Amino acid sequence: MKGDRTRWLLVCSLLAVAGALGLALLLPGSAARSAACAAPVGWLRIAGANGESVPANEVLARAAEADVVLLGEQHDDEDHHRWQAQVLAGLHALRPQLVVGFEMFPRRVQPALDRWVAGELSVPALLTQTAWEENWSFPAAFYLPLFEFARINRLPMLALNVDSSLTRAIGDKGWDAVPEQEREGVGRAAPASEAYRDFLFSVYREHAHGQGGRDSRGFRHFVEAQLNWDRAMAEALAARLASGQREGRAALVVGVMGSGHLRHGHGVPHQLRSLGVGRVVTLLPVASSEACHELQPGLADALFVLPPKPVLPVAPPRLGVQLEDAAGTAGGVRVQAVTTGSLAEKSGLLAGDQVLEVAGRPALKAAAVVSTVRAAAPGTWLPLRLRRGETTLEIVVRLPPE
Repeated sequence: MKGDRTRWLLVCSLLAVAGALGLALLLPGSAARSAACAAPVGWLRIAGANGESVPANEVLARAAEADVVLLGEQHDDEDHHRWQAQVLAGLHALRPQLVVGFEMFPRRVQPALDRWVAGELSVPALLTQTAWEENWSFPAAFYLPLFEFARINRLPMLALNVDSSLTRAIGDKGWDAVPEQEREGVGRAAPASEAYRDFLFSVYREHAHGQGGRDSRGFRHFVEAQLNWDRAMAEALAARLASGQREGRAALVVGVMGSGHLRHGHGVPHQLRSLGVGRVVTLLPVASSEACHELQPGLADALFVLPPKPVLPVAPPRLGVQLEDAAGTAGGVRVQAVTTGSLAEKSGLLAGDQVLEVAGRPALKAAAVVSTVRAAAPGTWLPLRLRRGETTLEIVVRLPPE
């Protein structure tokens, strides 16, 4: 049973990466489209199997007439968050009454978001009171422009997510087995479409080490966990929309979340429709190198093609390890494998080591450890604190100079 749980937690983590970061299955013929087209930078509207440029004011004007606007992202791409800030500013100019919901926050931290918008918290206090590093594994600096925009304009911020322990519990034993009082008020999700199940199964099959088919209990729980995640965010958005309408304040409700929750109208848009919210607009950012094969009918209402990023003169540091989020309530990060000849091997890291701290900061999530290492300057001496069996070790990784 412990092995099954560990496999599930790994799969759940990978689903968060594959789904929330917007990694998609390519439709047949997408490679041919990629070779045959050259998408311009800026807004695109999908027309058949192709895209056509559309003025920004046209996209924003249509979005501003909706009830809910959903902005996708790849969590670790800073340009995606800059784009989100740009879209928020444009929407705010057209619909000053705006509410912004964030996947990054579980519902229990809503009071801290209210205090932030009211101007009562500093940035460090906001991150502490929302337990940012515990709840989200990506740099807060990526999101702070969005949070500051809300604070400066006194726009309500909405915590959309549930606690990760609920997602794990559903993945472990299924939605029905979780007591109602532990579901954080989330109702039963609308069933997934076959297309959504196909996508989820492709992720499950790739990362679950072949454990079970489409009819297996493991995959069923896997789907239920993802649907609950989608449903929780949809319910939070719909509830805020309804409360504003009752009070005669028809604010535009914007949701900021991973693109995997939005693509092709699956996930959150599907759950919103089941809740009676009909006027939903989905906008997604894409890299210029990915734009052509992303031109799939029904993917989104509009795409924003980002320009290529400048080539870095030096590749970011890599330790040469495979990391996974550790199972159990204590969490943490475990070294799954060490690459032969890598910096990690030369520094003395071994498979099975648990990373406790990186550069003096607690290692809570594998993605956060990767971000910390890659942000380190060339030539840095990077201290690690590890647990190996019953022993705690201090190791210094000497990153190569530029």
